[in-house]
Amino acid sequence: MDSEKKGILYGVFSYVFWGLTPLYWRLLVSVSPLHILGFRIVFALVFTAFALIILKNKTWLLLLKRDKLLLTILSGLVISLNWGIYIWAVNSGYTLEASLGYYINPLTSILLAMIILGEKLTVLQKTAFGFAALGVLLVTIFSGVIPWVSLILAITFSLYGLIKKKNKSGSLEALGAETLAVLPLGIAILIFSPADLPQIISPLQWALIVFCGFVTALPLFTFAKAAKLLTLTSIGFLQFISPTMIFFLGVFVFGEDFSLNKLWAFGCIWIAVALYCFSLKKQKNI
Repeated sequence: MDSEKKGILYGVFSYVFWGLTPLYWRLLVSVSPLHILGFRIVFALVFTAFALIILKNKTWLLLLKRDKLLLTILSGLVISLNWGIYIWAVNSGYTLEASLGYYINPLTSILLAMIILGEKLTVLQKTAFGFAALGVLLVTIFSGVIPWVSLILAITFSLYGLIKKKNKSGSLEALGAETLAVLPLGIAILIFSPADLPQIISPLQWALIVFCGFVTALPLFTFAKAAKLLTLTSIGFLQFISPTMIFFLGVFVFGEDFSLNKLWAFGCIWIAVALYCFSLKKQKNI
């Protein structure tokens, strides 16, 4: 099997895995999202550090040195906020809003790159961003509320990617350093969270809580493999697997309302996605 096919397999596995995670978090619906977040930080660190030690990889500790510590802490806080909002959204009946956030994430990444890094947008990308903005506007008009869940998920994940680009580290190494940097936050959440930890948690739920470290690290590990073997264009196409799966889970498994108004809004987002993918294809052919 050639390297490109291996990369596609790794990439598809990662995004399908991420697309199925709402099913995992729904099994913990009786546990406070804050507690799940605290446990996720702790056990993601435990599992990732164990894996890095087994691999004899010490480079992740370099991200905790003074010149990179601030960026590592910042990326840890940003991804923790993303995790927390996502878990809350899935377990509170806002899976479609989470899906919308990850659909528009690539476009918010482009916007941040333009603002912060001075990158230029192509005409197609500008048009795609316009349709995405229209979709968000329609959601706001039809619901009467700004889709803050979608926007926070999109912006935090875009910021996370931007910070990682500046830190120049592998996914697994970054996760180890970031979770170690925000470990005090995870512990504080578990100790001082205003929601009481349920007195009766089944053995299965405790196993799921412990296993969330593996669930967090495994797709990042396979994604890092994919990123080394594939072009950014190929990754750009694959990344829409996850929000599409989340969307279908929200509608057909969790039974969330998908009215005509939402169809109009998502229609604009899907047009934006199509234009974005077409812009990637054009760049690849240049």
